[in-house]
Amino acid sequence: MEQTTDMYASLRANVSMLGQILGETMRDHLGDSFLEKVEQIRQLAKSSRKGDSAAREQMLQLLNALPDDELVPVAKAFNQFLNLANIAEQFHTISRNCDELVCVPDPVELLLSRMLNGPIDQQQMLDCLKTMDIDLVLTAHPTEISRRTLIQKYAAVVDCLAALENDKLSQRETKQLNLRLRQLVSQIWHTNEIRSERPTPVDEARWGLATIEASLWQAVPDFLRQLNDQIEERTGLQLPIDIAPVRFSSWMGGDRDGNPFVTAKVTQEVLDRNRHAAARLHLKDIVELLAELSMEDANEALMAYTNNSREPYRDVLRDLRQKLRNTIDFLNARIEGHQPEVDYSTIIWHEDDLKTPLMLLYHSLCDCGMRLIANGLLLNMLRRLACFGIHMVRLDIRQDAARHAEVLAELTRYLGIGDYAHWGESEKQAFLLKELTNRRPLLPGTWQPSDNVAEVLATCRLIAKQPARALGSYVISMAGKPSDVLAVLLLLKETGCPHPMRVVPLFETLEDLNNAASCMTALLNLDWYRGYTKGTQEVMIGYSDSAKDAGVMAAAWAQYRAQEQLVAVCRNAGVKLILFHGRGGTVGRGGAPAHDAILSQPPGSVDGRIRVTEQGEMIRFKFGLPKQAIQSLALYTSAVMEATLLPPPEPKPEWRECMEHIASDSVTAYRKVVREEPDFVPYFRAATPEIELGKLPLGSRPAKRRVDGGIESLRAIPWIFAWSQNRLMLPAWLGAGESLQAAIDRGEKVLLQEMEQHWPFFRTRISMMEMVYAKAEPNLARYYETCLVPVELHHLGDELIARLQLGMKVVLELTDSDTLMAHTPWNRESIKLRNPYIDPLNFLQAELLRRTRREQQASETLELALMLTIAGVAAGMRNTG
Repeated sequence: MEQTTDMYASLRANVSMLGQILGETMRDHLGDSFLEKVEQIRQLAKSSRKGDSAAREQMLQLLNALPDDELVPVAKAFNQFLNLANIAEQFHTISRNCDELVCVPDPVELLLSRMLNGPIDQQQMLDCLKTMDIDLVLTAHPTEISRRTLIQKYAAVVDCLAALENDKLSQRETKQLNLRLRQLVSQIWHTNEIRSERPTPVDEARWGLATIEASLWQAVPDFLRQLNDQIEERTGLQLPIDIAPVRFSSWMGGDRDGNPFVTAKVTQEVLDRNRHAAARLHLKDIVELLAELSMEDANEALMAYTNNSREPYRDVLRDLRQKLRNTIDFLNARIEGHQPEVDYSTIIWHEDDLKTPLMLLYHSLCDCGMRLIANGLLLNMLRRLACFGIHMVRLDIRQDAARHAEVLAELTRYLGIGDYAHWGESEKQAFLLKELTNRRPLLPGTWQPSDNVAEVLATCRLIAKQPARALGSYVISMAGKPSDVLAVLLLLKETGCPHPMRVVPLFETLEDLNNAASCMTALLNLDWYRGYTKGTQEVMIGYSDSAKDAGVMAAAWAQYRAQEQLVAVCRNAGVKLILFHGRGGTVGRGGAPAHDAILSQPPGSVDGRIRVTEQGEMIRFKFGLPKQAIQSLALYTSAVMEATLLPPPEPKPEWRECMEHIASDSVTAYRKVVREEPDFVPYFRAATPEIELGKLPLGSRPAKRRVDGGIESLRAIPWIFAWSQNRLMLPAWLGAGESLQAAIDRGEKVLLQEMEQHWPFFRTRISMMEMVYAKAEPNLARYYETCLVPVELHHLGDELIARLQLGMKVVLELTDSDTLMAHTPWNRESIKLRNPYIDPLNFLQAELLRRTRREQQASETLELALMLTIAGVAAGMRNTG
């Protein structure tokens, strides 16, 4: 126990210091007695955790007796305690005092040692790095509760904590930093953390850009410099100037699936804003370079380019500075809704407009013996350009397959050639292929389509006008048949798209995953289509909807098998496969630590290329601080290199057979509750804040695909978010424990333990379940039930908690442990640290739900307090959506 205390001493000290400052802030604002009440609730929560039932009763009495005017401040107090604990923990992982069990050694260092002392030769490793293509796709799906203004203040708190680590600080400097910390915590306390309005898609896109600007812009060149040093140390060779193993794309402002607020007009604005942000940041770099590159020696090429200028480097940079300023002015006018005329030679409109002159400077410096200078800021700028380009992120477009079919159905009816909606698959394919190879236009100029159809066509026309590098892929959600892909290609052709955009089917339900290989086989058997792919096929695997459809165990196995089959299909067709993983932050949405998740994919499925969504609050937790972003980039790079060069083993036939049984048993157990239990939906709606979540101004997208629908129409995020609020965490484990117990009953326990030890796929599943079980709180879930669920439904609560406890027991049996997460003490400590702050919020939330549901029209105070408890529990649980 003593060792644990020492191990986390600096973390505890920071949590304690921030908590103390928050306490002083609350006392200044609301007086001693308020602070005493909050502190009393916290201490009682701690005692209650240790099994003191009298303390629990006393805490409940205090919380339930809170007068209306104290509801918001108490909820706010615990919410901010959790946010500050998160900050302290986030900082701890990058601090100088970080323990080795928390701060793992650099994963690239470890991997290079293993590879170069083992089976991989230097050239293989370098080739893999040079061609590596990791595309991290930032998505809004925001369960990110925090407002942008608060995120900036949290980052400033981290800067203070980092500065305070310097043991050479004078007394005066320490005093100034402590004063700054107190000011920041006070600003945070006096800022309303719940947005007053739902963010627009443009707000979400700006939030994504803020993360790049605050952190990734610096982290990317720093990471590449670190990577280059590691490679040079071991091989004596340097990485190419324009290497970009990791790039960034975005769905913010491009994902229109189920979001009526993302229109062609919105997408155009987001594209302009992305480009504007890049121009602004590149301009900043150019201004710095102008100050630095005062040299006169230049090679012949640069002297010729600048007409033998006295200051050749600065002349080139001044010209680029002016062009970037012109670009910013031009984009400002576009963002304001004007259509300015522009001479494209006066602005930066193509990447080469910036890259060519900068490379000229770089080579000249190297030729004139100034390599040291070339490899400073200028190299950083060239590497940023390689990663972010002049568009900052590549914007994906996502739309539901049914929307494209609707366009073609309306069009064929208008042309009098039948109704596309009623044709069979082969009829659809024949029509689409005929039109794809036909030179005459299909869309008549006189046609006045309905609003929905006009919007899809407007998006396609917008795509046609963009430079190819501004856009990523066109993702089709709920894809299931070849015609779903061909339909998009036809619409893009008819709206004049000059470049072959990657069109990506997203297989997301259990049935779609099981049929993914046959769908792609049929597509790649079409000569026209195979020619269109130019040798590369991207396929997206959906995690959220498949887990919601079938439960995590069955979904995970379906995803694994679909990937294996897709690898074989693409290999047979002679095309490269890029797998795009649509993961969320939670286990219920496929979330797992990135490194483990990549290494648990089937052998051959990574092969140097991967796309992965990074969503909501996970973007901030992984990339929000430059040092943390460098760690995350290193984890991704090492995992993709390892999965490519040292792939995991093929599962043994007996592992597969066992997994088939587990998947089959788990989907049966999961659906028996979610689909077949008549009391399930009423229980879910009563026991969780699902209905109230719809009022929380989180993302721009509605919580449901259909307003009148049930569970099946509920989006995967609110479905998971709701269950994490009452701490039952049901979507992340339901069906799994039952299926593992059935395997043990069949006498397969030794086999399961072998799978857990030697098969990364299975080990990751078990490890994720352990984390979920550690976060689940049956007693709290039971309290919600007592307060909110009609007595006649309590039988279902008994059954669910029994299933939860069975799952916990099975996982402990398989891992041979007496406590959950025994092998990951840091994660266990992290959960323990938060519980005294989350528990009171949960108890208060249950009481507030009871009050709001009793009243016809809940007061604003009551609603705000409830929103704060939801935000606080989300902050405490970390991976909420």
